[in-house]
Amino acid sequence: MSHVKDPKLAAQGRLKIEYAESHMPALLKIRADFKKKKPFRGLRIAMALHVTKETAVLVETLQQGGAKVAISSCNPLSTQDDVAAALAKSGTDVFAYKGENKTDYYKFLNKVLDTNPHITIDDGCDLITLIHTKRKNLLKNLIGGCEETTTGINRLHAMERDGALKYPIIAVNDNKTKHLTDNYYGTGQSSWDGILRATNILIAGKTIVVAGYGDCGKGVALRGKGMGAHVIVTEINPFRALQATLDGFRVMKMSEAVRIGDIFITVTGGKHVIAKEHFGKMKSGAILANAGHFDIEIDTVALTKMAKKKRSMRPFLDEYTLAGGGANGKKLYLVADGRLCNLGAAEGHPSEVMALSFAGQALACKYLVDKLNSNEKLPAGVHTLPESIDDYIASLQLNAMGISIDKLTTEQEKYNSGWMEGT
Repeated sequence: MSHVKDPKLAAQGRLKIEYAESHMPALLKIRADFKKKKPFRGLRIAMALHVTKETAVLVETLQQGGAKVAISSCNPLSTQDDVAAALAKSGTDVFAYKGENKTDYYKFLNKVLDTNPHITIDDGCDLITLIHTKRKNLLKNLIGGCEETTTGINRLHAMERDGALKYPIIAVNDNKTKHLTDNYYGTGQSSWDGILRATNILIAGKTIVVAGYGDCGKGVALRGKGMGAHVIVTEINPFRALQATLDGFRVMKMSEAVRIGDIFITVTGGKHVIAKEHFGKMKSGAILANAGHFDIEIDTVALTKMAKKKRSMRPFLDEYTLAGGGANGKKLYLVADGRLCNLGAAEGHPSEVMALSFAGQALACKYLVDKLNSNEKLPAGVHTLPESIDDYIASLQLNAMGISIDKLTTEQEKYNSGWMEGT
């Protein structure tokens, strides 16, 4: 039933999954508990996630808990074909290959929904949107779902405001163990991994323009600075712009930054942050990369129309030649088709980071089931996990790292909860 690029890649994919497991002890601790208690016995889970070695560990964790899992990609360029083959060989329904066209992308989303799921796990909200627009018949059986991206949560809040969201979704993205660790440390490192694999250029001395100073942008900017780059930040939010300034970065409008940047990285979740009017003002040789979830932050359609020639220079690096810029024209370089550079040109976040994000996904699914079993099914809307679950995930990771922390004494707890004691 699966659709993968090459089943013969399964052996290599299995090695990658085993390697990822060795760096994801927090999630494996949850797996051991799931294996004993089987919280998902008889339940079907439909997933639209990046099909990576780390995602495979989550899939098999849920399966150990008794779930029947079907998975498609949430991005046409992020699938690791050997991992997809390994999952398919082990009996998981997998519908994904690297470089999917738009027709296959949506066909595969529908394939996982054909399993009539009880729980959805989404990355970007495409699966949830499809249910609410074209597969409304599935709503009656849905217990709930999870979403782990800022982009997806923004879409869900918009659905909620419009009264369109018809089942409960856990905003895993709002977990501290996800939002800070995944966005700041994960995106900060893996985005540069993708850019470096695609370009193999020296970062030191370059002028880097980071569009957006949320948690992802902060991580990207910090690591650019750490490699010796001169970092410029563009922002629309006054406080974030102020914070970037106080962190030591130059802040300016994109219309100014385009004239001096060597590398541009968009991390906003917005549309056309780098637009048609910007390309003509850039220096020849500028590199464009996107670290946001969807491929709309850089207006690649306009770039293609403006180019008089396009060449593939290296894996996941295309050269666009524009009019101007000397006898041979201005050349701009686009990483991974303007899609997620960390997954399009590299392997995504390190396993240690995804262990925390996927621990949140796994425990969010269990939380939905526990609420149902206790006759407290969550209402339709966007929900966050209790802080105690987030703290439990952090504790699992600390234990795995061999780190112990302090505990309040009875006297300290009394002082913290009271108000009578003062100067």
